Amino acid sequence: MTPAQTLDTDWTGEDVTMGQIERELGKLRDSAGPGSAMQRTSVMTHIAWVPPDWVGAARGVLAGLSERHPSRTIMLVPVPDAPDGIDANLSLVCFPLGDRSVCADVIELTLRGDRMRSPASIVLPLLMSDLPVFCRWRGQPPFGEQTFEQMLDVVDRLVVDTAEWNELRYADLLPVFERAAVTDIAWSRTMPWRRMLAGYWPGIREQEIHVRGPRAEGTLVRAWLGSRLNRTMRPLEEADALEVRLGGEVLPHPPDEAKTPADLLSDELERFGRDRVYEQAVRAAT
Repeated sequence: MTPAQTLDTDWTGEDVTMGQIERELGKLRDSAGPGSAMQRTSVMTHIAWVPPDWVGAARGVLAGLSERHPSRTIMLVPVPDAPDGIDANLSLVCFPLGDRSVCADVIELTLRGDRMRSPASIVLPLLMSDLPVFCRWRGQPPFGEQTFEQMLDVVDRLVVDTAEWNELRYADLLPVFERAAVTDIAWSRTMPWRRMLAGYWPGIREQEIHVRGPRAEGTLVRAWLGSRLNRTMRPLEEADALEVRLGGEVLPHPPDEAKTPADLLSDELERFGRDRVYEQAVRAAT
């Protein structure tokens, strides 16, 4: 994959207004206008809610998505303890396509103080018209709080990774299913195991099953088995890696798909509907 390039025509501002942001975005758009070798394109608006501890990891993942999902990216970095205000860094990220370059906007906003509490008013003017809106929420969402509730009203799909959560608050996730399609990257990481275990049907119904593994992935595999088999499962034994025993026999590990965090998120950005099997597993986990 050809590395994306950030153009020199970026812009940084402190204590900015939304009017300033829109004007500077217009200047960036003009730089890729008619007569240039650049073409702007977007297939979605991709929002990332990224607390400061996650900024480095989030930037690395987003850098790996540009060519696969050329989108307007809005990265929101909440800093609640700072004086109120918004700082912005705007740029175009481009990659070659034939004799032209395809470019997409990257909008990084630091929301200081109370400005982080009303993200909808900041995000809505920046959404791409008539395109789906995805939100990758890093860390554990603040269920029930204004910030999270507002974002749910804006997005079509919420992408989380429950392995990042301090607590597996699956019960709090259940009401979200009726407001946005939910993707869990921890669930995606269990796909090789679920695919392999499906090959043991129907005989697996009669066998004793033990699941060991990381808290999120292990809980989801255990809950998925319980929901599919309609039976009570033994408690999860926490371990560093997933392991399943059937009738006392440890199953071989499925082939490692060796997907990067960018690969996993890219897969989820190609899905638009609800994942009913995941939802059933989450209900079984509560």
